[in-house]
Amino acid sequence: MNWLEVSVHTSQEAVEAVSYLLQEIGAEGVSIEDPEVLTRQFEQRYGELIALKKEDYPSNGVIIKAYFPERINLNETVSEVKQRVQRLAEYGLNPSPGTVQVEKVAEESWANQWKKYYKPIRVTDKLTIKPVWEDYSPVSPTEQIIELDPGMAFGTGTHPTTSLCLVMLEKYLQPDQRVIDVGCGSGILSIAAVKLGAKRALALDLDPLAVEKAQENAKMNDVLEKMVVKQGDLLKGVSETAECIVANILAEIILDFVHDLPRVLVPGGIFIGSGIIKEKAESVKQALEQVGLQVIETASQEDWVAIVARKW
Repeated sequence: MNWLEVSVHTSQEAVEAVSYLLQEIGAEGVSIEDPEVLTRQFEQRYGELIALKKEDYPSNGVIIKAYFPERINLNETVSEVKQRVQRLAEYGLNPSPGTVQVEKVAEESWANQWKKYYKPIRVTDKLTIKPVWEDYSPVSPTEQIIELDPGMAFGTGTHPTTSLCLVMLEKYLQPDQRVIDVGCGSGILSIAAVKLGAKRALALDLDPLAVEKAQENAKMNDVLEKMVVKQGDLLKGVSETAECIVANILAEIILDFVHDLPRVLVPGGIFIGSGIIKEKAESVKQALEQVGLQVIETASQEDWVAIVARKW
């Protein structure tokens, strides 16, 4: 079967948002060509990396390639992609240049795209993200392997917002605590929480495709006994409580549910929020403090910020 490759040329700050909306529209998989990786300094202990070629990447911005079955209505799909990419500006994200191109590719060529851009990468001391087809052996007895379908770029661990969340989870999550993952995407944060010792993780996402993929990834990682995946609109209707709530999501959306955090967090509970561009970090901090949480740490990577707050 042939596939339609829809390429979106956008800014680095809009990568996760564009990846997510492409999957919402119906993409079966997404690959990211970000020239930032050509100059990124990786430590040897953070896993195997493929040799990268400059010609495989754009000279500026990021190209996100989404793959749709050839049977789709191409004109309608491209029109929707263009409209939704441009609307990202309403959320404070720069989608420029926002151009969209289409190319037909054979299934074999599409499959090979994953192998070019995804390799095992050790994100923290204890967490390594591994594509399902790759062979990888832990280098320490405490290292936990998270296997993911590499077709899901939203939440693969390679983007700063996801890696910041993983680092903070490893730092603050205690054994046998309960975790709620708001906007779970691929389920990577919930899977990581269970691997780090959580006794239960509730993964929520409004998108039914994300729910399906998160369940698949949970099964692949043998964590279904401790991980529940549900369709849900942020924390609306959530009656259970947790010691940790994590959300790798846009700042504007965090502001939409921040008032629910005191209700769902137990005393002493931790909120970890990422997906926050630097310009929005102060407004998120203020909102957290206004509902009675205390900001105890902020961390940044490139233009992104993660915020950790505690309920006293």
